[in-house]
Amino acid sequence: MPIIRDETKRREIIALLTRAYWMEIETTMSYIANSVNLDGVRAEEIKNSLSADIADEIGHAQLFAKRIKEIYGTVPGSYEFKPEQKSLQPLKDCTDVAYVIKGVIEAEQGAINHYTNIIKSCESVDYVTQDMVIQILKDEERHLRLFEGFLKEYEKQ
Repeated sequence: MPIIRDETKRREIIALLTRAYWMEIETTMSYIANSVNLDGVRAEEIKNSLSADIADEIGHAQLFAKRIKEIYGTVPGSYEFKPEQKSLQPLKDCTDVAYVIKGVIEAEQGAINHYTNIIKSCESVDYVTQDMVIQILKDEERHLRLFEGFLKEYEKQ
């Protein structure tokens, strides 16, 4: 018997988790590209931060995938991927560090908004998923705050 007894709610939560899974996969791809493509002395700290965050993003995707399976869903394969992150696409000007920082902020804010919706959807229905997403939300808020600080520094100069 499924863990979430209301079939409609279970499917809703699986759909929300699946979108979160893809968001993390896409962010990972963008972070890899930008951590390699950025050029310049001022880019090093951003490149290092993006490189360090890649492991967190992959870890989040794995957690979402495992939870999808645990609640009797199927983790999608690559043919189902549809990109959404326009703001993190690499530019020809690989020295535009502020562009990348703003893209990271937008991606993290999008994740925070989506994960907050998952938390609300799980209320009184699926506390395990809710707790897991709250923990992931904490990481996303930390990433957001870090890159907001980077942007403040870049806007001063």
